[in-house]
Amino acid sequence: GSVVASYPYDDSPTHKLTGVYSKSADDEVFRYLAKAYASHHPIMRTGRPNCPGEERETFQDGITNGAQWYDVEGGMQDYNYVWANCFEITLELSCCKYPPTSELQQEWENNRDSLLAFIEQV
Repeated sequence: GSVVASYPYDDSPTHKLTGVYSKSADDEVFRYLAKAYASHHPIMRTGRPNCPGEERETFQDGITNGAQWYDVEGGMQDYNYVWANCFEITLELSCCKYPPTSELQQEWENNRDSLLAFIEQV
C-alpha cells in the first residue's frame, strides 16, 4: 500500500518495471482528477506517504502515472479506459492494506473532503 492517486496508463510499451511515463490521450484529464482528490487529503497532498520500508518514496502533488510508479500489464484501470471508455483513477489510501478498526475513523476523516472534491468533478 501507499497514499497516492494513480492514473493511466499502468502499462507501458517497454514493460520496464518502473520509471516509464505512459501517457494516455486523456492524460491532462486524469492528472486533473487525481490532483482533485490528492489536494484535499492531508497526507496524500504532501507527496510523502512515509510507509514503513518505503520512507524515501515520494509522489509530486500526491499523484503518479501508474507505469511511472510500477508497470502493471493487463490491469483493470487500463482495460476499462481502452475498452469501455471509463475514466478511472486508482486511490491508494493507506500504507496498510487492512487497517485495524481503531484507525477507520481517522481514515474516513483523511478521505472525506477528497471524496467530496472528486465527486464534484462530475
